[in-house]
Amino acid sequence: MPQKSSSQPLLDHRSIRTAYRMWAPVYDYSFGAASAPGRRRAVAMLNGEEGRILEIGVGTGLSLPRYKPSLEVVGIDLSPEMLAKAAWRIGQFGLRGKTLALMDASRLAFGDETFDAAAVMYVMTVVPDPAAVMAEMRRVLRPGGTAIVVNHFSRETGLRAAAERWLARYSRRLGWHPVFPLATVTGAPGFALVQTVPLPPLGLFTLLHLKKTG
Repeated sequence: MPQKSSSQPLLDHRSIRTAYRMWAPVYDYSFGAASAPGRRRAVAMLNGEEGRILEIGVGTGLSLPRYKPSLEVVGIDLSPEMLAKAAWRIGQFGLRGKTLALMDASRLAFGDETFDAAAVMYVMTVVPDPAAVMAEMRRVLRPGGTAIVVNHFSRETGLRAAAERWLARYSRRLGWHPVFPLATVTGAPGFALVQTVPLPPLGLFTLLHLKKTG
């Protein structure tokens, strides 16, 4: 079921598309800058893999030029406007083996065990049903496959927790959930947590390195 709290409205695909239609023109110069350290760290880890990589929520394709040329990377996103910018970036950098598709992360149009690794960067607080995204990611990963999740995870106490709870009432307008517990990802069935890496700025984001089990 989708994540919610008493003060946090549910997101849906329409509200997400609307929010990211607004964000697309300025994303690279706003949140894109703040998210750069996490993207660099995630792609550096994925560059140690071989084979086929799935990037869920590829957005404007900021990460695509960082992948090593030998990797086949498929990027999906729900926003046509964001994908249009990603397509421009592929052409601008002459990237080979990097393809895009308009797709719902909770209903991936790929067969079972078709990817060697998957990345979900700054996306889990955006999707309506995080559990479904984790389940789909597990389905399309080969046994033992790597999953990298980079995201904001909310605090339970302190000033930051209070700010997150206050922002939560505006989640539909923002297009993401400020209140998002770490256990939503670490407790997903069929994954083992390998590593937790705090990220700048100020530890607002965290990288989770997981492996598919079973």
